[in-house]
Amino acid sequence: MARFRESSLYAAVKAHLLGLGLDPKGEVMGCDVVAIRAGDPPFLVIAEMKAGFTLELVLQGVDRAPCCDEVWLAVRMTRSGRDRDRRAHRLCRMLGFGLLAVTVSTGRVEVLAEPAPYRPRRNLPRRAGLLKEHRRRQGDPTPGGGNRRPVMTAYRQAALRCAEALRDGPRRPREVKALEPDAPAILLRNVYGWFERVERGVYDLTAKGRAALAGPA
Repeated sequence: MARFRESSLYAAVKAHLLGLGLDPKGEVMGCDVVAIRAGDPPFLVIAEMKAGFTLELVLQGVDRAPCCDEVWLAVRMTRSGRDRDRRAHRLCRMLGFGLLAVTVSTGRVEVLAEPAPYRPRRNLPRRAGLLKEHRRRQGDPTPGGGNRRPVMTAYRQAALRCAEALRDGPRRPREVKALEPDAPAILLRNVYGWFERVERGVYDLTAKGRAALAGPA
């Protein structure tokens, strides 16, 4: 298979920049494309091209940004590569970069991100969830970076407090509530399978619940 050449993107990228009223030229002082729109001062654009969306391409854009008015990144269009990843689009918007996906066979250019100052839309529900979880979690029980053990969430900590209250035998939710205010809902939902209702309004631990109290083997 022939090695893909970034230069195969050039004609389409040049046509796109021409359509924006710019005068593009290739390979100017180490930049893949430099384009200028006349004015006082002139508007200077740099475009960098790669076969795919990579960290190296982003770093090139970061390097070029201080010396130009606008940065465009251009990659070969794929069906399921990074150019299809919305996180890559969001990254470019956050950096103020434009992002182009080029179909080499046809010269078609798809604008995936516009080069403009970015103000992310606040995700208030997620923000509230992060604040709530951080506030309710006791201590710092799970090291960051991922591991194979279950994450010790605030909910899991609350369920463990309920299990601890049932260690010595069945109890009613209102009795467990003294140790964990959310006990009635936790016992009823039984997310982890740790609890069982032994009679009306009375709960006990299952074998899974006792194993959870015992901790990792």
